[in-house]
Amino acid sequence: MRPYLAETWHLLRLCGPILVAQVAQTTMGFVDTVMAGQVSAVDLAAVAVATSFWLPIILLVQGVVMALIPIISQLHGARRHGEVAGAVHQGFWLTLLVTVPAMLALYYSPQTLHWMDVDPALAEKTTGYLHAILWGMPAYALYQVLRNFSEGLSHTLPTMVIGFIGLLVNVPANYVLIYGKLGFPALGGVGCGYASAVVFWAMLFAMVVYTQKSSLLARFHVLTYLTAPDWRQINRLFRLGLPIALAIFCEVTLFTVVALLLSPLGADVVAGHQIAINFSSMVFMLPLSLGMALTIRVGHSLGENLPRQAKRASMTGIGFGCSLAIFTALLTISARHWISDIYTDNTYVLELASSLLLLAALYQISDSAQVIAAAALRGYKDTHIIFYITLVAYWLCGLPAGMVLGLTDWLVPAMGPHGFWIGFLIGLTVAALMLLWRLNIIYERVENHSRAGQPLVDGL
Repeated sequence: MRPYLAETWHLLRLCGPILVAQVAQTTMGFVDTVMAGQVSAVDLAAVAVATSFWLPIILLVQGVVMALIPIISQLHGARRHGEVAGAVHQGFWLTLLVTVPAMLALYYSPQTLHWMDVDPALAEKTTGYLHAILWGMPAYALYQVLRNFSEGLSHTLPTMVIGFIGLLVNVPANYVLIYGKLGFPALGGVGCGYASAVVFWAMLFAMVVYTQKSSLLARFHVLTYLTAPDWRQINRLFRLGLPIALAIFCEVTLFTVVALLLSPLGADVVAGHQIAINFSSMVFMLPLSLGMALTIRVGHSLGENLPRQAKRASMTGIGFGCSLAIFTALLTISARHWISDIYTDNTYVLELASSLLLLAALYQISDSAQVIAAAALRGYKDTHIIFYITLVAYWLCGLPAGMVLGLTDWLVPAMGPHGFWIGFLIGLTVAALMLLWRLNIIYERVENHSRAGQPLVDGL
């Protein structure tokens, strides 16, 4: 057991700062919601609606850039340090290429509000928010490149520190721009958009300074010079990152679609569903952070030409993550009424949310297994299969099952939101089983390569 305990320690050491950074990022969204809600219900709704537009778009950009983590970690493990700067530079070029169409999509996305006949006041504030946060997208994308560079070197502490810097900037920026202080006009919910843009630039500035000053990062000279675009390498990086981005997009949009399908059932039903989703999203940060650490660890082990260590790391991550999920599931079941009571005092909503949290407890185990298995596959640079499995599991298994159980009497009397949550459980379980099956295939393939004396790392 000693090697597995050692791997657990390595993963926790990498995971801790990532988890804290995820908490800081979530807290920023919470702060935006609370401070905008103090202005008016319209401003609060504008922030919520705008987030449903910009979050999937910005996650697409972030997903593409995430391909740098296994590349950098494998090069670092293989001691091919001279190739790291070039890989990061191609990441910069790719980021600029994908950010431009993403910004155009975000700029024109409010047009859909007019087609949906949304209240004009809400549409105006939502549009203002989206056009405001647009100014921060280049900074956010470039920050992700430098963050992935640092994390690929197993250096996750800057992610945590800069996450807190972003939070510290977010609160006063919101205060000034939402409520109109220090001579600025009171912008309400739109001010949240501008404040977020300021936060993104502050985080990029902090990461640039850290990259130049840190003895660990400065020796790679990623900001000393800039390599010219290499279209072959950019294309390869894009093909590696696009499936990651599409898989994230499929998952995020699934929950948006379910919320829309539940909306005809009434505001109380949507509210109960949203409470369960919100709590599950917070719990999800644990396996998500562990998965990010696992990608780094697997990539580094492959770079060192240690396939058995990579396999041990992925098995340890999956085992530890599922054990943690069992603990959080039991905690969710025992505390479900108390959890629901934090969000609402509406009796019907409280009871509905409490019952959905029972299903959310089961969902956590499958969710942990699938996100950690997918992270291990990213460490092996096997990303295309993740998208296909996500598409099949969520959209061809989970969503149809949820619609049949939730909205029709075909199999059982219509179950409403409970049917959709059973659909989530089905989709996540299918994804977990398929990803674990794929991981076993990759184990054998990599070991065969190693026995044949073939290199496990090919750089970019």
